[in-house]
Amino acid sequence: MSDPLLLFEICDGTAVLTLNRPSARNALSVALQDALIARLREVDQRDDVGAAVLTGAGSAFCAGFDLKEIASGFGGGDGGGRQTELAALIDGLSKPLIGAINGHAITGGFELALACDVLIASSNARFADTHTRVGMVPGWGLSQRLPRLIGTYRAKELSLTGNFIDAERAERWGLVNRVVAPDELLPTCLGLAADMNSCVPEANRESKRLIDEGFARAFGEALACEARDAVAWAKQVSGEMVGERREGILARGRSQSRG
Repeated sequence: MSDPLLLFEICDGTAVLTLNRPSARNALSVALQDALIARLREVDQRDDVGAAVLTGAGSAFCAGFDLKEIASGFGGGDGGGRQTELAALIDGLSKPLIGAINGHAITGGFELALACDVLIASSNARFADTHTRVGMVPGWGLSQRLPRLIGTYRAKELSLTGNFIDAERAERWGLVNRVVAPDELLPTCLGLAADMNSCVPEANRESKRLIDEGFARAFGEALACEARDAVAWAKQVSGEMVGERREGILARGRSQSRG
């Protein structure tokens, strides 16, 4: 029996999803997309999961969509619309998704990484947008997300050359949150997920939604939406509930200041 295309496990309230086509550099075949869609839906629905980590098996995070499969016309040439479905599912995910970028994230794999909420990179990670080198253009948000993250000039340098950048430059440019040694990647991501899981789940989901929706709006409009939603949210929260959590926050702050 062949190994599953997507490995899935729950670790203390965190779902870990591992793209498992190492011989194909974890390229997103139709079957792998189907598996990822199914598991992400499960993550969103499970009450015992507060956050998720997405990574790749072997030396690559993801080499993008399976070009051999697309060229053959399998799945309708575009994965039967699965690419759009997968993108919409990740964009609408109510729980934080941490990208553990263990190696190459190329083109569609780069877009998959950018769709995550937080990116932690191994020192082995490399990023490239090679759409124009294969005669394509981005269709999963890269052309809009990348300039907003690293600036228009840098985004154009990457997209109009197809050149690779390493993890250290990605960190300097603000593309990833931090860079860690390869053996520290998953523990770092699981630790970050545990921090997220220790927050009030409903508040975390609402804050993620506010950030994501505000990112797509003009600044003034986003501020107005935040103010409106914050007032509505505050009506659901009692001062007693906030007070009960205050001491825990203070203790956490003291412990982290010593770290």
